[in-house]
Amino acid sequence: MIAISASDENMRTAELVKIQSSVNMLPIFANYDIDRMKATAQVVFDLFEQEDGLDALFGLIRENLPQRLFETAYALACDVAAADGALGEQELRMLEEMRYELNIDRLHAAAIERGARARHVT
Repeated sequence: MIAISASDENMRTAELVKIQSSVNMLPIFANYDIDRMKATAQVVFDLFEQEDGLDALFGLIRENLPQRLFETAYALACDVAAADGALGEQELRMLEEMRYELNIDRLHAAAIERGARARHVT
């Protein structure tokens, strides 16, 4: 979620609120230590500054997130990207990369994206 928000180098308030509410409300984060969020964000920022940082980021995700949660991660990223009402080129590219790196089926991705769009339409 942090990576998609930071992908356009502009973490908007709506995106940050979406991240915070997701962590606070969703059962998947029931045992998540909220104090780790700042450190996690710093790792993402540091990786974005490295030449191969995106590859390293997806490597960390694959190592630390069970495969059964890859679609959930993609859905949460879509929700964060849609939270401010507009998806820029960099956010779209990051979602595309995420689909590829996490091996999200294209049909499943389309359904997830449509759901995010429907939840955030104004």
